[in-house]
Amino acid sequence: MWARAVRFGFYLLYNQFAFTYDLVSKVVSMGQWRCWQRAALGHLDALPGDAVLELAFGTGNLQLDLHAAGYRVFGHDLSPFMLRIASAKLRRHRQTPRLSRGMAQALPYADGVFQAVVSTFPSDFILQPATLHEIHRVLKPGGCLVVVPNAVLNGSGAVEAGIEWLYRVTGQRGGSSADPQRIERFLAPYGFEARMVEEACQGSVATVIVSRKLP
Repeated sequence: MWARAVRFGFYLLYNQFAFTYDLVSKVVSMGQWRCWQRAALGHLDALPGDAVLELAFGTGNLQLDLHAAGYRVFGHDLSPFMLRIASAKLRRHRQTPRLSRGMAQALPYADGVFQAVVSTFPSDFILQPATLHEIHRVLKPGGCLVVVPNAVLNGSGAVEAGIEWLYRVTGQRGGSSADPQRIERFLAPYGFEARMVEEACQGSVATVIVSRKLP
């Protein structure tokens, strides 16, 4: 019952209540959310002009960062609400949205077109076999998949403890993302060589999984 309630709550946040997503993210991260997202940027191994795909682009904040870095940016998300918000945000910043909507297990892109695929704080779709096969398909040889699965606040105060409790009860702690060897073993059958790194933010640490498409 609790698991179903949590899933429904996230469904509303990603859809009908998507307009609250930026505010909610800022509150539950104590203002660190954008730093956590940007932790992925230094690991993309892409050059200006390269095509980069963001999966689950949400409200489009990382899309803006990718455009600012000079990449040819694309995005794919299941939520029509996020698509509408992100498109409007990109246009306000004078960027042309290259966004598509649908399942990550069936990407509407040709084989080998992206130098990098990035996803920050995705749901469990990112580790589904069909998703990983699709990511491998659309990546160029040697291209990278960069995922930020979680982050942890360093503080020991009551607020930090309360937020950490919230993450735990909503199922956002634990799992394979905490174990580098498990990550490597999990991704290897799908054609990726993976490693885990940590990126420090002010008062927090973001986990980054960096994977490279094997020949």
